[in-house]
Amino acid sequence: MNKFMIILPLALLTTVPHAQQSKSRVGFLNVQTVVKAMPGSKTYLDLNAKATADLTAKQKNLQALAAKATTTADRAALTKAQQAYAAARADYAKRIDVAFQPLSKEVNAAVAKVAKTNGYTVVLDEKVAAQTSLVVYANEGATSLNAAVIKELK
Repeated sequence: MNKFMIILPLALLTTVPHAQQSKSRVGFLNVQTVVKAMPGSKTYLDLNAKATADLTAKQKNLQALAAKATTTADRAALTKAQQAYAAARADYAKRIDVAFQPLSKEVNAAVAKVAKTNGYTVVLDEKVAAQTSLVVYANEGATSLNAAVIKELK
């Protein structure tokens, strides 16, 4: 039993350096930048721009209605405008998803190929990583896969 107590910590210590020596590489990709550079993305980009403009206008209208909603008629108009906004947002989301489907397959295939070729084990969307504070620091020059993925797609 005494020998076991001495050997166990030594065995555990010998495994620590191996765990720290893995060759994992993390890369980042700005998906919107890549999609903008893709051939065949015009339909998706135009729809996305139209949706943004339309929903922004509807949202401004909602804010104006909410500011002056003092009477029952004003509140009814506000409720109707809110329902129209929600319906438009859902419709645009569905249409944008359908338009993005073929692009996402191409992007995912190109990312997988570039990542495997260059030894990356994980690739993150840099916008999502920044918004969620998932990554505190990354050397953009060493981790960005944008140029390589765009080159692969063309």
